[in-house]
Amino acid sequence: MTPLAALLAARIRRFGPISFAEYMRECLHHPVHGYYSQHEARRPSDYITSVDVHSIFGHLLARQFAEMWEQLNRPAEFLLVEAAAGTGRLAGHILEFARAQLPDFFSALSYVAVERSPARCEQLATRLSHFIQKGKCRSSIEIPAGIPAGCVFSNELLDALPVHRVLQQRGALREIFVTTDGRVFSEILHPLSTTAISDYFAAQQITLEEGQLAEAGLEACDWISEIARRLKRGFVLTIDYGHEAADLFDAHHQSGTVVSYSKHQVFNNLYVAPGEQDLTAHVNFTALRQWGARDGLETLGLLTQTAFLLALGKGNDFADLYDTGMDEPARLRARLQLKSLIYPEGLGERFQVHLQQKGVPQAQLTALNPL
Repeated sequence: MTPLAALLAARIRRFGPISFAEYMRECLHHPVHGYYSQHEARRPSDYITSVDVHSIFGHLLARQFAEMWEQLNRPAEFLLVEAAAGTGRLAGHILEFARAQLPDFFSALSYVAVERSPARCEQLATRLSHFIQKGKCRSSIEIPAGIPAGCVFSNELLDALPVHRVLQQRGALREIFVTTDGRVFSEILHPLSTTAISDYFAAQQITLEEGQLAEAGLEACDWISEIARRLKRGFVLTIDYGHEAADLFDAHHQSGTVVSYSKHQVFNNLYVAPGEQDLTAHVNFTALRQWGARDGLETLGLLTQTAFLLALGKGNDFADLYDTGMDEPARLRARLQLKSLIYPEGLGERFQVHLQQKGVPQAQLTALNPL
């Protein structure tokens, strides 16, 4: 039994079963024993992100942010906010490329790396120390209260936000709670913990089939609503795997989408080693669009990560892939890494890029309007 499992079992024995959303929140974000509160060194043994493959991912994002700055008519300060910045690896790629290749944009750039894990904040501060000392970057545990002009972006954040799991039973929704007999965790059905769950499905005109399992991503809805309220003018860029609601709740997802990751393998047992394995659920982009619109965000488009990167890179034939002085073997390795980034084996077109704007109604982004 992991330390977190012992804490959760004691809580359940004292107060009764907890919702799956609460269980997932503790497993991932408990301040001491949560998966994302642990040292970054263990994460690559469980899964690899686009940031790990090649720095061109950050280079192309930097070009996208520079274009957003242009669309905003080059404000004197462009606040670039990365939610869940981890150890600052992606931030470093973006800042270093902007300094070297996009000097006008870099002069206006003010980077905010948002990260709540103390262990990862320490690593972030070390990795980005040069930019922090120069006043080009700062770390924070919260999204800035006000963003006059800029962009809030995230890469594989929303799939790790807690979700409520429900089952359609006898024509009504029942919520999955987590209980324990002292040895193992198990599931038990309860009435919905909040009417927000039924409202979530009703707003998207979704009716589940009898026996269908599904997730209600209420925390993702709250997150995008809060971002929309804090952003005065600019963009929101979300990179994650997921679907529109019509696809997310179709016959192919009768058992829902929550899975666990450990040592590069996918597991359906969500209750083994709490705090020691990653838990994820596919992102509902329809909900992001609807809840964002309530606070002034307009969706510009949803496209695959493949299409997004190709549109940004082909403008200069992916010259951003190469560092100065690279020999041919190194250039070949870089091209192979680019291929694995754009066409990730086993993931296909699953990763999506969702773009929203506020106060920039005439925005024309290259990724959405490729030549």
